Amino acid sequence: MKKILYSKKAAPYVFILPFVLTFAVFWLVPLIKSGIMSTQKILPGQETFIAADNFIRLFSDRIFMIAVANSFKYMIFTLILLIPIPMVLACLVNSKLVRGKIKGVFKASLFIPALTSVVVAGTIFRLMFGEMDTALMNQFIGLFGMEPVKWLKGAATGFIALLTLACWRWWGVNMMYFLSGLQSIPEDYYEAASIDGATTWQKFIKITIPQLKPTFVYVLTISIYGGLAMFNESYMLYQGNNSPNNIGLTIVGYLYRQGIEKNDMGYASAVGVVLLVIVLAINITQLVATGTFKKEDDK
Repeated sequence: MKKILYSKKAAPYVFILPFVLTFAVFWLVPLIKSGIMSTQKILPGQETFIAADNFIRLFSDRIFMIAVANSFKYMIFTLILLIPIPMVLACLVNSKLVRGKIKGVFKASLFIPALTSVVVAGTIFRLMFGEMDTALMNQFIGLFGMEPVKWLKGAATGFIALLTLACWRWWGVNMMYFLSGLQSIPEDYYEAASIDGATTWQKFIKITIPQLKPTFVYVLTISIYGGLAMFNESYMLYQGNNSPNNIGLTIVGYLYRQGIEKNDMGYASAVGVVLLVIVLAINITQLVATGTFKKEDDK
């Protein structure tokens, strides 16, 4: 036994064993179980195999299509807002324009929202976007002579509230990712470009952007998943899973509604399987398009 524990051949497997066990217990087994449940009609103490009936029902479900549309819209807008802006902020923090303690304060002020509980954040933003004249956002638009708005009862205004919450929470996190990527770029590249007479914009386009590609791909990947899997923010903002006319309903919210609220676990599992397929399809496509899966040429 001692010989096996101290074996150089066994060491790599021992080191990866915790990950393999965690992956199997918390991801692989639930995934297989969900796949099986998605083909069943599940009642208390009874499981009936119904093949693809849950999926057929799903794609003719109007409410599910609303949830898919809401999730895709949220994902697209968060990609637009949560990638370019944090990247620019990271470049600003990394530049010589921000120095000393100001840089630390700037980074902390943007990152602290990510540490805030989504329950607290959702409650605060629900009050900010309240219907009353005294709500913060209504006071703000009142400065421009506008009438109070029922923010969370309109599709467009409710969506603005969700996006505002998302930006407030995640701008700082994505900025840190890009800042780490920027700090890994050798300063020699910029010095050589300066000697050749390159402008700041040319350095940004020719050096910064290409060198940030791995960070960009990572942030894009997690943002796609985060956008499609969003649930907590909407749930807290609308004080539950029943927003007016389902304007805040997402795919995960619909899964929760069917599985937890209506106790239809087979149908909810089908929703989860479809969500997984959608996320994998989009992310694999973008990873192939960005060349992440491309095999490097032998040198």
